[in-house]
This record gives sequence, C-alpha cells and structure tokens, in this order.
Amino acid sequence: MTTYPVARLTALTQGYSGRTIIENLDLSILPGVTGLLGPNGAGKTTLFRTLATIAPPQSGQVELFGSPVTNERQARHVRRRIGYLPQDFGYYPAFSVTDFVRYCAWLREVPSNKADSATKEALAAVGLADRARDRMKSLSGGMLRRAGIAAAIVGSPSLLLLDEPTVGLDPAQRLDFRELIRSLAHAGTAVLLSTHLVEDVGAACDTVLVLSDGQVRHSGTPHQLAESATPEAPGDSPLERGYMTVLGNRRPDEGAAC
Repeated sequence: MTTYPVARLTALTQGYSGRTIIENLDLSILPGVTGLLGPNGAGKTTLFRTLATIAPPQSGQVELFGSPVTNERQARHVRRRIGYLPQDFGYYPAFSVTDFVRYCAWLREVPSNKADSATKEALAAVGLADRARDRMKSLSGGMLRRAGIAAAIVGSPSLLLLDEPTVGLDPAQRLDFRELIRSLAHAGTAVLLSTHLVEDVGAACDTVLVLSDGQVRHSGTPHQLAESATPEAPGDSPLERGYMTVLGNRRPDEGAAC
C-alpha cells in the first residue's frame, strides 16, 4: 500500500525580519509519529509556523493533504485539519479549561453538534476531566501544558504539530503523553513532535528528523540515528550520541532560538 505525504515542502525558503532561517528545503511528513530534533536556532519553530499556515513561505511550495496552499482562502480551509501547540500559547486566564478547549474547537470549525463531546474527549485524553471547570489561571505549569495539548487534539485533526509539548510534565505524565500520541497516530493522525528530550523521540516516534541551520541533516528511524553514532561522540545513550554525531558534536544549545 502506498503511503502519501500529509505535508510536503518543496524548495521552501522562510525567515523573518530580513533574516533567512530555512533555505531551499525539501521535506515530506508521512503518517505516523515524526520526531524533530535540533539545536536552538535550527529553524524548528519557523518550520512549524509554516506548516501551520501562520507564516506564508517567502518562496517555494507548501502542500497539505495533497493540495498546494498558495493563498489565505486555501490556508483557512486546511487549518480545519491542523492541530497546533506552539511552545508558548495564549489563553484567557478567566476561561475555564472547558471554555478554552471548546473555544479552540470553534476556531478549528469543529461542527457544533460534535464540539462538546470532542472537548470532553480531549480533556479526558490528557487527564484533565476532573479539572474541566477550573480557571486557566489556577492551573500549574504542567496542567497548562496538558490543556494546550487538549486544545491541539480536539476534533481529531489530520496533522498534529507539537512544539515542545512535554515541557513541565512529570515522568508519569510524559509516559501518558507518549501513549496518547501513539494512539492518535494509530487512529490516523500524522504527528510532528519537536523536543529536546531525545528519549521521548526514541520511545514514541517512527521517524526522526534532525534539523540544523534550516536543513534536514538526518532522516530515518530512531534506531538508524543511534547506529550513526561515532565512538567519541558525547551523550548518555546511543540515540544521544547519534544525534550529536549528526550535529558534528556541536553542543545542542549553540545558536539563537527561532
């Protein structure tokens, strides 16, 4: 059976404030869970914003769900099928958790006759059903992150973009999160997960991409990344050593965040 890309970027150039972050990038996102690794400044957030249709490309083509996205009308259409959790997301502090997730369902145009049940399902999936009536301003950092994940998955999007989703989650919650994204992928959602936690990629992802200086330096399975490690590479696991080898043993925190 042929597997078609959910998203395809062709000769993409992207940046901001006169600065080029990504240049002439070709990339396809297939169904399943894809992990995105890279140092600060590699272009991960820029890539996410482009895939989420927030930032139109400076040049090149963005294709989502088999169709090119070349104007705002097309972008609005595909956004209905995209769930996006940015690294920092906004919310109304006085909203209840239910209000917040239900509002995000409305923004994504989840049908009104399904929005309430979809909101409840999303909150249950992230373990916040018992906090549904709590105000957003009362949540801890980890609970806020889980509310953000619920907002991203409500309505079962076809493409789920998660930028550092496990920040603030304790070890048990991270295990629950891994199980959640595996179940979403099994149900047909394509997941792109950006993280600095290499172990999350090894445990949950089918494919791992290493992005550096706006280019994909490695694409393959977590096992293939681990196998690329050189003996002298730093790291506490084969996967970390493979990652550092691909980066040329450069420290992951080098560069300016973007």
